Amino acid sequence: MSIKSVLHVNFRGEARAALEFYRSVFGGDLGVVTYQDAGSVADPAEADHVMWGQVAAANGFHVMAYDVPAAMPYERGENSFFVSLTGESAEEITAYWEKLSAGADVVQPLEPSPWAPLYGMLKDRFGVVWAVNVASTYHG
Repeated sequence: MSIKSVLHVNFRGEARAALEFYRSVFGGDLGVVTYQDAGSVADPAEADHVMWGQVAAANGFHVMAYDVPAAMPYERGENSFFVSLTGESAEEITAYWEKLSAGADVVQPLEPSPWAPLYGMLKDRFGVVWAVNVASTYHG
C-alpha cells in the first residue's frame, strides 16, 4: 500500500486556465472533470468549471485544482489550497481519515463520489483542510 499527498489549489473560475499554465511550464498530462461531467451542477453558469483537475508530469511535478462554487466563500489568495491525500484502498484511507478527523470539522463525510470510490474533506484541528480519497481510474 502507498499514499501520496499533493498540493491542491483552489480558484473561482480560473482552475482550468491555471492548470493549463502549469502544464505549459512543467509539462505533463492534464486531467479535468467539470461539475457537468460529475453530474453535480448547482449553478448552470458553473457547469464547465473544474470540480477536479490535475497536472502530473514524469519529472515529478504534480498539482491538483478546482473551482470553488459561488455558493461557497472564497477570497483569492486566502484559503487557496488544501492537502489532497490519495491512497490505493478503502481500508487504508479510512484509517487515515479516522486519525485525521480527531478534533476536526468534517466538511464532506468520507463516502463514494462520482470521481472516486471514497472521498471526504475535513479541516483538522490545526485549520488545515484535507481532501482524502481512494485512487480512481476516472479520466473524464
